[in-house]
Formats: sequence, C-alpha cells, structure tokens
Amino acid sequence: MTKRLNVNIDHVATVRQARRASEPSLIAAAMLCEHSGADGITIHLRGDRRHIQDADLFLLKQTVTTYLNVEMATDEEMIAIAIQAQPDAVTLVAENPQEITTEGGLDVRSSLAAVRRAIERLRAANIIASVFIDPDRDQIAAAHEACAQQVELCTALYSEHAKHHARAAQRQKEWRRLGEAAELAASQYDLSVAAGHGLTYRNVGAVATIEHITEFNIGHNIVARAVLVGMERAVQEMRDAVHQRRAW
Repeated sequence: MTKRLNVNIDHVATVRQARRASEPSLIAAAMLCEHSGADGITIHLRGDRRHIQDADLFLLKQTVTTYLNVEMATDEEMIAIAIQAQPDAVTLVAENPQEITTEGGLDVRSSLAAVRRAIERLRAANIIASVFIDPDRDQIAAAHEACAQQVELCTALYSEHAKHHARAAQRQKEWRRLGEAAELAASQYDLSVAAGHGLTYRNVGAVATIEHITEFNIGHNIVARAVLVGMERAVQEMRDAVHQRRAW
C-alpha cells in the first residue's frame, strides 16, 4: 500500500515570525516540498497565531497543487476560517496555549458533541474531516461516532521511546499499539489512517511497516534537516525513509 508524506511547514513560519519578516517564504517552501516529491502540505493554524497566519492559509490554498491539510482546534472561529479557505482536509487537534507543541491526541470521547458539530460543518463544506488522537480503542470508536473520515494516530510516545536504546521493549510495545489501533480504525470502522508527531528519519521506517497507516504528517525533523542540507534533499530523504519501511 502506498504511503503518502505530507510535510508540515509550520517551522518555516516560525523562523519568519522570529523577525516578523517576509522570509523565508512559506509559499516557496511549499513549492520546494512538492517539487521534491511531497504528497501534501500540512500547517497548524493555532489560536495564538505563533507561526502560521490566516493569510498563509489562503495563499497556500491558491498555490499548493497536491493536498493541503490544516490542523486546528474545534472552536467556531477556526471552523469558519477553514470553511472559507477550503483546504482539502482539516485535522482537529487538542490545543493548549501554554504548550510548546501539540502535547497529545484530542480527547474526542469527552468532547464528542463539539467534535461532531465541527465535523458536520466541515463535511458539509466538502472538506475531509480528520481527528488527531492517541492510539486508543475508545478514541477511535468516538472518532467514528463523530463521523470523522480519518484518524491521525499520535506517535509521540513511540517517538520518545525510540530515542533511547534502553527502551526497546517499550518502543516495540507502542509500535504494536499503533498497529492494533490502525487495524481497528481501518478494518472495523472504515477510517483512513494517518500518523504523526515526533517522527524522524531514524524511527519512521518501523511505523511505515504498519499496513493500514497510509499517510504521514512530519514537520520539525524535515525543517531541521533542511536548515543544513536544503529543503529538496530533506524531503527526498524522508520520502526514502518512509518508502524503505525498515523495522528498527
């Protein structure tokens, strides 16, 4: 099964916003990613606008030729912006104003009514509705109840264990949990399955061996490498890492 790679370019905007400058250009970064084989572009429009700005979303909608996925909270302001901008997909995420980056999956079960309302509005606007969740059976069931079309499984815990050689058993346990969650979502609930958060060139290969995961959203590691070797090479190297599907 083909594995798609969406490149999250939030941290290109982070560099730009550090000086409130016009460069580096988010549009140029997206074009380079697509030229280098990325299957899509992902951005996170946060409530605090710490990196991506509203104007970025509308410009990217006009220029991205592959697939535009926008991560955002479930609140009414964000959903209204998404409906106006018309990206290909919206991934609903948990958002804490104090966090450095997204800290974990959205608790769909405890906020089922709000998530369902957001998804209804997105789907009515012909936008694919995805939810970013932990690889948990109840959260997958809740995503189905909320009428999501896709789940993105949070790989943060797997990625953290993968940093440490001494945690091989924990890493493999979390890898198995991701596999079981992906199979449940795809086979029982007919949901598309993506994965992301903390994935790197070194650890993505094992996750790519999981059959039912068909899409990856990866940002920080690619942008960090691009600073050293250029965006084109960084994207190509991640595509290779995904497609080689090497276990450990």
